[in-house]
Amino acid sequence: MLNPTDNIPPQTEGEKNDFIHFADCASTEEAHHLFLLAKDRLRDISQWHVLTGPHSAKFGITDTKGDEVYKMAEKGDVFYIDLPLPTPASMAGDGKEWVRIEAMEEAGDANSESEYLTMTIRPVANPRHPNKATAHFFSHASTNTFIIERYQNHVSAAVYGRNEMPNNKDTGLYDTVRNTIIALGARNGLSGPQWKSLIEGLLDK
Repeated sequence: MLNPTDNIPPQTEGEKNDFIHFADCASTEEAHHLFLLAKDRLRDISQWHVLTGPHSAKFGITDTKGDEVYKMAEKGDVFYIDLPLPTPASMAGDGKEWVRIEAMEEAGDANSESEYLTMTIRPVANPRHPNKATAHFFSHASTNTFIIERYQNHVSAAVYGRNEMPNNKDTGLYDTVRNTIIALGARNGLSGPQWKSLIEGLLDK
């Protein structure tokens, strides 16, 4: 079985961030059930805000036209991130940040020593304006990889940010300034509380 961290894109430029949370269970069976719960929570993107708290961003999967749909996340899905006020809104994203799930992989089962789910997302254009620039404060080169893993009776949830750079190419002046300011803040740790709350919520028993 591959190591789930092999699915994290290589770091080549910009900044990187790693956040990980662990939970120990009394038995492998209990750990497997927690893994299944965490896996479903990760794929239920429209409910992430419940895990991260009332002042966090809101999330939602959409169809190819940008209209919100309720479903469990799959490879290829596009979803938005609606940052909380007073964060300036993106013009390219119609007020939201947009990402696509470019990879999702599962391995193992209840009878394995370990099992995992990985999900990698990347900034993309607003599906309502697909021919325009990336609609996110980070560039298209940036990724986040989420990993839920069980090893024996231990379960972990993690998110790995790679190649985090401001999205300031082919954007208008407003979005260039706005994206640079927010991206620098995120790179300097301001996105940490959001992701920490999420991965802790994924493993909440």
